[in-house]
Amino acid sequence: MILDQFSLAGKVAIVTGASRGLGAGMAIGLAEAGADLVVVASSARIHDTAASITALGRKCVAVQTDLTDVKTVPAVIDAALKNFGKIDILVNCAGIIRRAPALEFTEKDWDDVMNVNLKTMFFMCQAAAKEMMKQGKGKIVNIASLLSFQGGIIVPSYTASKSGVAGLTKALANEWAAHGINVNAIAPGYMATEMTEALQKSAERAPAILARIPQGRWGTPEDMKGAAVYLASAASDYLQGHVLVVDGGWMGR
Repeated sequence: MILDQFSLAGKVAIVTGASRGLGAGMAIGLAEAGADLVVVASSARIHDTAASITALGRKCVAVQTDLTDVKTVPAVIDAALKNFGKIDILVNCAGIIRRAPALEFTEKDWDDVMNVNLKTMFFMCQAAAKEMMKQGKGKIVNIASLLSFQGGIIVPSYTASKSGVAGLTKALANEWAAHGINVNAIAPGYMATEMTEALQKSAERAPAILARIPQGRWGTPEDMKGAAVYLASAASDYLQGHVLVVDGGWMGR
């Protein structure tokens, strides 16, 4: 039956950036579909996400670590293997943003964003894929952005990193599809999270953004659950290198 293909029962997922917002929403969505999880973030709030998942009757391990440093990747992989013995799903949601005009943008702000959003993401993919290849299958879901397609305003490093996420997703799919690993991405539209709080409060930008969204509202973490479960499940077994836009119609306007 088709609905059985969306089940994640018996699967083990790693979700980075899962302490709040979209990452927490997707992690909980995977748990609701039956997965056990390793949730990762630098904030102590990652333990709140873990508690929400265990309340659903699923197993969950919280790893509080700083993903600006690629050296933290092995500890995340080890936590999954030690506690669950395998990795079936990786969702790379950890991301940061810095806002400043391009003429004023600092090297530190550039490096901080690129390190988390692209560098650590790549090496997390690499480490997880090595384990997935041993079992001949796996699902990797990277979180891109509308700015994977558009330039944005005063966010040069974020735009560069998310454009890189989209391209890297396609490159990894090309290499790893033959090994049974599906690599795809989700590009969220304007979501009502802490990361966009400044935009939501802007008297100028907020109305302009809302006016362009055909669905007439900002997205929520709950809006990401279906896409995440689909790309993590057997229902998407023939999907490779795709960037799935979840944006209330923004890109279609």
